[in-house]
Amino acid sequence: MKIIAISDTHIKSGSIQENLPAELQVLLKDADIIIHAGDFVTENVFDELSELSRLEAVHGNLDDQVLRELLPERKVIEVEGMSIGIIHEASLSIQDTAGAWYMAKEMGVDVLVFGHVHKPVIEKSQVLLICPGSPTVPRLSEPSAVEMNIQDGKISGKIITLEGTRCSALEKMRIFGE
Repeated sequence: MKIIAISDTHIKSGSIQENLPAELQVLLKDADIIIHAGDFVTENVFDELSELSRLEAVHGNLDDQVLRELLPERKVIEVEGMSIGIIHEASLSIQDTAGAWYMAKEMGVDVLVFGHVHKPVIEKSQVLLICPGSPTVPRLSEPSAVEMNIQDGKISGKIITLEGTRCSALEKMRIFGE
């Protein structure tokens, strides 16, 4: 079972073909499941991703009202004997994932996929924490997604670095004029 996890696409207008990196579009079409951890922004993006593969998703803090009514805040899916939780805001900081760990325990899952922080993370403790970052608006990282493979009750995966604009500390400093 191949799962591609994404989050924080923040596409306000246009299609996913116009806004997502080409290599990600190929991965999404080839996935058995697409997980989106919120902040599509518009229903159009949700609809287009739904046409590519089985889409499991939650709404994010910037999603429009239609998506907030359509999608839950959190969701748990079962995939080949593994319990995967999906939520947008599980951790407010990449430096401290304690909030995400507690959220995973509260949801009773083996794996927690979350978004909001726009920077990729894979961290293993008692549970597996996964933040796919953002393929379109990364923070202090490169555009990214996460590929997960589940086989025989075991999960493996990797962060996929995508083509696109990198957000570095230097660029942030220039943006804010420092």
